[in-house]
Amino acid sequence: MSAMTRAPLYLAYVALACTLLSGAVSVLAVRRHPDFLHFGSFFFLFLSGAASIGAGVWALLAGLTVSDRFELGLPWLDWHLRIDPLSGFFLLLLGTLALAISLYGPSYTRQFARGPAAQPLPPLGIFTALFVLGMQMLLLANDALVFMIFWEMMSLAGYFLVVYQHQHTANRQAAFLYLLLAHVGALVILLAFGVLAAFGGGLTFDQMRVAHLSPLWATLAFAFAFIGFGTKAGMVPLHVWLPEAHPVAPSHISALMSGAMIKMGIYGIVRLSYDLIGNVRWEWGMAVLIIGTASSVLGVLYALMQHDMKRLLAYHSIENIGIILMGLGLSMIFLGNGHIMLGTLGLVAALYHTLNHALFKGLLFLGAGAVDYRTHAHDLDQMGGLIHRMPITALFFLVGCVAISALPPFNGFVSEWLTFQTALQAPALHDGVLRTIIPIAAALLALTGALAAACFVKAFGIAFLGKPRSRSVGRAREVPAGMLAGMGLLGTLCLLLGVFPTTMIKLMAPITQLLVRDELPSAAAQGWLWLTPISSDVASYSAPCVLIAIVVVFALGYFFLKRGTAAPRRAYAWDCGFGHLTQRMQYTSTAFSQPIRRVFAGIWKVDEHIETLASKGTIPHVTSLHYSLYTQDWSWLKCYLPIGRLVLAAANRIGFIQTGNIHTYLKFSFVTLIVFLWIVS
Repeated sequence: MSAMTRAPLYLAYVALACTLLSGAVSVLAVRRHPDFLHFGSFFFLFLSGAASIGAGVWALLAGLTVSDRFELGLPWLDWHLRIDPLSGFFLLLLGTLALAISLYGPSYTRQFARGPAAQPLPPLGIFTALFVLGMQMLLLANDALVFMIFWEMMSLAGYFLVVYQHQHTANRQAAFLYLLLAHVGALVILLAFGVLAAFGGGLTFDQMRVAHLSPLWATLAFAFAFIGFGTKAGMVPLHVWLPEAHPVAPSHISALMSGAMIKMGIYGIVRLSYDLIGNVRWEWGMAVLIIGTASSVLGVLYALMQHDMKRLLAYHSIENIGIILMGLGLSMIFLGNGHIMLGTLGLVAALYHTLNHALFKGLLFLGAGAVDYRTHAHDLDQMGGLIHRMPITALFFLVGCVAISALPPFNGFVSEWLTFQTALQAPALHDGVLRTIIPIAAALLALTGALAAACFVKAFGIAFLGKPRSRSVGRAREVPAGMLAGMGLLGTLCLLLGVFPTTMIKLMAPITQLLVRDELPSAAAQGWLWLTPISSDVASYSAPCVLIAIVVVFALGYFFLKRGTAAPRRAYAWDCGFGHLTQRMQYTSTAFSQPIRRVFAGIWKVDEHIETLASKGTIPHVTSLHYSLYTQDWSWLKCYLPIGRLVLAAANRIGFIQTGNIHTYLKFSFVTLIVFLWIVS
């Protein structure tokens, strides 16, 4: 194989080397020049991101599949690596986020080394490098051993990043919950690999691809993979770790976790279902579609109740994972019923939304970090008026809000529109049940989009509009240029992928050729100006025309409003004759979402309290009111708490083993010896 053919894999090796250098520089920073070397670690992370993007784009453009083998570890267990269009796509996603946080991180992380609760920066750099290295290596893994080694490295490094500010109890609890579910998911993934390895005769993915599985064993392997990888992805009801871990991690790590780490769960589902198991069944698609629909609706409803900005964004990650799973579910349903082109469309929609979510969610977490960097506020009800103090951050955050709300001309609209187009092809199916369920899922997806728009009207309006609600917010100023550059990169890509979707879909053609032996030639049949996923007779969308129309409308509106008008009279708005506005007159985030909470009251367990203080006397007068609202996740209350109580009860029951009684120890030793002798004989 020529050097040019192997170039994507060599570029991936360069990315790995740069990631290792990033961690090594952080190790050196423990003893000398900590500030200088901390910046150096981000420099090598930048190079790693650039090399990952190069490797991914090269693999996609050339449609290459390149393998390699290293004699590492045990003599009979070599390490097998491979890059193909699917792993190249996810390397492109990961590299883009690594590039953004390498620009954002140097200025943002300085705050952790200051103040009474200062933390050393080298551990943050070391575990960030290990976190990225784990994701890069599992994407290149071509056997179960290498995959699981670096899957665990990613999970363990993530634990140390979540618990980085360990002086806070919430961080320690969130990190423990994250690690617990990460290991539970890993055990289930091992079962999926175990089934494939048993029938394939080995641990390499090449052996698993040729394994002949009966429908029962194939379904069992898929179920294990879906549960294990779905735990990492954060699908309902395995999502409880996500809204706890994401908010407490440093914001650039939250962007990497939400944008890239949970996408490794999507990668695992796609790799095992479409590539290693193959012969996708429509029954799998039904399960994925139902779980995805539940995740999208419940994720956005829980997000609407949040007033912590990062927690709100974390719940929206659950929502968007649900949308991705809906696309995958539709793809499996159509493929299982013999509709290859429609199944390909669902797969493209899911993968496109995977990339889009990485971009706009990374942007939003970086924006939340910028707000926290200047205001030290997490609660939306403490913010307000930041558009005047941090205008560029406000612009980038608005771009993320519009993109995640699936509004044109940004990228979120395109991938959700493709998912809708897939669902609208339900009449092609012969099964009446499927033709009924898919439109219901599409209607719930439309509801999700509307609720997401309402949620981000709340988030942007409460945080950036109105008047400041605290002194620190009123004194805020714009963040450093490096942080703006990281947000600007992701914001620009959100616009480009929304305006030129045909280019990205053509780039993704080798992925669908690899997985389902088909592509979408009709998508760009009308040129780069029109996106026609099925055909021009069915549906079409011109993102460039939409962008031009938006610009023209705003330009004309501005021109006619300014033309011939006298200088405006400045006055306080909405004072209704009562004088100047104060911050107490503004909507709070709780008040904004109150109508939705009334409509969907049964979705949450709501604890609402009103405390009234009154003056003493014959006619008491109310002197103050205190209102508090706390919503709880039914998944936690009905599933995880009972399991926790059951585990504790079982632990108490078997606690007598540790009584210190020598007779008890001898009995257990004797029984164990008898059992082992029986097994050996």
